[in-house]
Amino acid sequence: MEGSRAGREPRGAAMAEEWISSVNQSNKAALLTWVRETGIDLVQVNGQRRYGGPPPGWVGSPPPPGSEVYIARLPRDLYEDTLIPLFQSVGQLYEFRLMLTFSGLNRGFAYAKYSDQHGAGKAIAALNNWEVQDGRAILVCRSFEKCELSVSGLPGTVRHAELHTVLLDATEGLLRLTLHASTGRKQGKVAVLTYSSHHAAAMAKKALLEGNVELFKKKVKVEWLKPDLKEQLQALREEPPPSNVQHLGSPERVLPSSEPRAALGRLGALCRQLHLGTPRFLTRCVQAEPNGWQRYWGQVVIPSHPVPCSTFLWVREDTPGTAGHEKMKEAVAQLALMMLGH
Repeated sequence: MEGSRAGREPRGAAMAEEWISSVNQSNKAALLTWVRETGIDLVQVNGQRRYGGPPPGWVGSPPPPGSEVYIARLPRDLYEDTLIPLFQSVGQLYEFRLMLTFSGLNRGFAYAKYSDQHGAGKAIAALNNWEVQDGRAILVCRSFEKCELSVSGLPGTVRHAELHTVLLDATEGLLRLTLHASTGRKQGKVAVLTYSSHHAAAMAKKALLEGNVELFKKKVKVEWLKPDLKEQLQALREEPPPSNVQHLGSPERVLPSSEPRAALGRLGALCRQLHLGTPRFLTRCVQAEPNGWQRYWGQVVIPSHPVPCSTFLWVREDTPGTAGHEKMKEAVAQLALMMLGH
């Protein structure tokens, strides 16, 4: 069950050899029996055990973003013989991943990816707070796959076109590249790379760290983009714009003036459709310029989304009142919709 499917020992024998610990033997034995009787294929790699991705008989492309749920508060002696049938009962599973310790216990959390977003929404509605054992209720919420990398320590002379060419040659699935001045004391630049999927981003990270990429032979650091760094970079690069344009996160994105509350309505409808809970907004004015420009910070918290969405926005406050706060809500709603894949 470890590594590739070709040339492996029978599943039951491989699992029995791996689990030499006496911990939790009865539940491990039940899992072995279930695997043997169902013929289900489980593959263990790098601290997780996976079913599917794709499962037998799958036809077509992988599921779209927003189709995966995060499962937490799992009893440590619970395994796939209980969890996979439970999560299959509400929709078609594309993949199920259980995180494991070296002793063979689960680490208390797992991921279930469905064939579409509707399946993930049904799982949240039906199984969040489900008691898998007496008095042990699990948490089920939307999972959002990491697709962004940060590259720090780049030379200050590096150009966007040069870096873009290198990345297109060395990696696959690059959607967007932005360059920023370093946030630390050292001179240089930081790049943010956005990829088409978590898998593409993970493969890019591996290629840039281990591959023979000339630009990355220097002392650069490639890691998953941290939320605090993302917010710092957004704050540093934004200056009062010269014209009456409201920027969202980057110069390429603008807040449409023709539909002043379109994103708010779409986000509310999407959260109801996917059973994510009611979005809650926080906004505040953090800077005011003499020429009338005001800088706002905004955040939206979605109950079934583990990480809040936040950004900054420059607004020309021509009239007093709450207009700036409303524009900030619309901007952060747009950001949340993009993170949800809409």
